[in-house]
Amino acid sequence: MKSICVFGIFVADLCFFSHTIPIRGQTVLGTKYLVGPGGKGSNQSIAAARLGGDVKFITKLGADNHAEMALSLYKDAGMNTNTITQDAKLTTGVAGIMIDEKTGDNIINVVPGAAANLNNQDIDKNQKTLTDTSIFLTQLETPSLVTSYALGKAKELNNITILNPAPAAKINDKDFKLIDFFTPNEKEAGFYLNKNIETNNDIEKAANDLLKKGINNIVITLGSKGVYFANENEKYYVDAFKLKTDVVDTTGAGDAFNGAFAYALANGYQNKEALIFANKVAGISTTKLGAANSMPTLKEVNEY
Repeated sequence: MKSICVFGIFVADLCFFSHTIPIRGQTVLGTKYLVGPGGKGSNQSIAAARLGGDVKFITKLGADNHAEMALSLYKDAGMNTNTITQDAKLTTGVAGIMIDEKTGDNIINVVPGAAANLNNQDIDKNQKTLTDTSIFLTQLETPSLVTSYALGKAKELNNITILNPAPAAKINDKDFKLIDFFTPNEKEAGFYLNKNIETNNDIEKAANDLLKKGINNIVITLGSKGVYFANENEKYYVDAFKLKTDVVDTTGAGDAFNGAFAYALANGYQNKEALIFANKVAGISTTKLGAANSMPTLKEVNEY
């Protein structure tokens, strides 16, 4: 099994549940409130680690209760925390999450906190980690210039690079060529092409247009409809995994998918096998509350 390096942020998820997600100017009465670990990079690290992956996570935390929660989580998942920096002058990030308890749909507002201060030196001091790993996974919650630098360094050191472009933000044209696997959802894919994506034809055309930017492989995640995959040689849909139980919370589903996809590639799965596996892990994650806490173990995946 190859090692995985994840670059991203940890935040404490402040989850507010209600019968409906409020619209602008509206106040609703909630039904419950939970605090748990989150942040896309952190969630994806946990997803891969709980499956049995050898995961290193590059991030920055404060020295507070939220940081203690993060470090305890990583210890329980069997992760090495040597690549994590703490700064007592900074606070650990938080995310406010509104969740519709009937559908599991959500909206999220992220404040990165200490992780907003990640810089190129944090990448350089972990060069040995990048040298020793084969899969590099990142998102767009970290400072954009540092993310670009990290992608370039990972590619230079022969890592397979995965960029989950969430939240959607500008990417320099040269950086698209550093990406082996690009994993947007429909809205994020549309952001990079300045168009709405609604039909299958839209999805397929979007993937072709993204390939023209120099990316090697496109994986557009489609929620309950599965994923669409495209590269220069093959194009196909992979159906979502059919659940035996109800969806409870979709908060960490995308992160479960990306972490599981990285794990599968690290274990030598072919692209389609990796997508099928990642869809199953993502589906199972929606049957539990929370983000990081919903990530299944390999035993749970195999027995579901």
